[in-house]
Amino acid sequence: MPLTLPSPSGPLAAIDMGSNSFRLEIGQIREGRYKRHQYLKETVRLGAGLDVDGMLTEEAALRGLACLKRFRDGLSGLAPAQVRAVATQTLREARNRNAFLERAQAALGLPIEVISGREEARLIYAGVSYLQPSDERRLVIDIGGRSTEMILGQGRQPVQAESFRVGSVSLSMRYFPDGRYTAAAFRAAQVAAGAELEEALADYTPERWREALGSSGTAGAVSEVLQACGKTDGRITPDALRWLITECIAAGSVERIQLPGLKPERRAVLAGGLAILYTLATHFKIAELLPARGALRQGVIVDLHDRLMARHLARGHDLRDDSVQRLQKRFAVDREQARRVRDLALRWFAQVEPSEDAERQHELRWAAELHEVGLMVSHHDHHRHSAYLVANVDAAGFSQSQQRRVAELVLGQRGGLRKIDVATRPDVAWQLLCLRLAVIQCHARGPVDEEAINIERRGQTAGLRWSRAWADQHPRALHLLREEADAWSRSDVLTLELP
Repeated sequence: MPLTLPSPSGPLAAIDMGSNSFRLEIGQIREGRYKRHQYLKETVRLGAGLDVDGMLTEEAALRGLACLKRFRDGLSGLAPAQVRAVATQTLREARNRNAFLERAQAALGLPIEVISGREEARLIYAGVSYLQPSDERRLVIDIGGRSTEMILGQGRQPVQAESFRVGSVSLSMRYFPDGRYTAAAFRAAQVAAGAELEEALADYTPERWREALGSSGTAGAVSEVLQACGKTDGRITPDALRWLITECIAAGSVERIQLPGLKPERRAVLAGGLAILYTLATHFKIAELLPARGALRQGVIVDLHDRLMARHLARGHDLRDDSVQRLQKRFAVDREQARRVRDLALRWFAQVEPSEDAERQHELRWAAELHEVGLMVSHHDHHRHSAYLVANVDAAGFSQSQQRRVAELVLGQRGGLRKIDVATRPDVAWQLLCLRLAVIQCHARGPVDEEAINIERRGQTAGLRWSRAWADQHPRALHLLREEADAWSRSDVLTLELP
């Protein structure tokens, strides 16, 4: 274990790159208690910067990059392993997200993970359930800028989690584009929200939960307005929402709306958020929605804490390991074969990258454990089926970014190297070499001598060593290794030398 691995009980940071706002929170979990050290929030409106072609505009990109540079200053003193940055719906949608992420990671100085909608929902629930613990069956709702998450859970365990592509920014842009409030616009916005959310009606019935909580910006903002106006004590009810919508229509426009407790940064997206809230309240029979403590950013910190606990103290568990095991079971993976490939690949990776960071070791391990999930689809080209499944299946704990990295390794387990383009991805080359060699040595699907082959790294050359007796006993493996050396000779990234 690396000596620099931070303590799980030390300060941890989360960066939430939402569609409306970017947030940075530094917190600490010690003896089961959460303590916030620092919180920064900037209204970036990244979601408003998606054009009709799904491209993130340069203006919006520059707002996001400037914010991340300021956040970077607030992270001084924290090691990379103490920080996790996640991006949500806008970057799930943006067609040019990779180009933006490259610039964003340079601005922040850290990797940024694009998480799936269900993973976002899971992390939201993790934050709410940790900061506001209860054994009651709960419905947690989070209305973001371009998506709405709904989660059923009890205790710290989410039972069902979904994400829907409707949010306060996207709805406000579509139905209140000029800032004018009319009854017709609110009705149209509610119909649009209902069309997106109605598929959840059967799964989120009131019989399945005892209390409803609203997490994050929209619910918190509306709760503050209702309390400041003396309409409720902060509870969000259908009657209170009807009153608030009526006030907006009476004002006629966003410029003329005067509501105590309404923050300036919420004005432009208030109407879209209200339309979603009212649709949820009426369609799902929510008599009252209580503002929640906890949100995505705290869930990210809780999740990061659990990962560090699993690695640092050999206690707890990494949820991603559980997801891999469930996928192995779901797709009837030959676990003995997966174990053989995993152990060999990790053994060789330790020989060529002894000081490599733990996350890359984990990604290689998961790739080995899942490299044959595609056999459930077809034996022919199973590596391609495996890669597709790994990249697209719902896997709790994984970001979309990390799933794609693991899938890339799975795709490259056999065949030509051009499909991975290792010439421009030297960071992947050594992981991929170790996985491919492990697949070759285990090709007979039986017990293997893990110490039969050793690797020595000399710059960008990998020298294999084995005994003459082993070579004489394994002519087919030797044939495959010669083909492997030939494949790498055409890669221009590293050389594989055989005895």
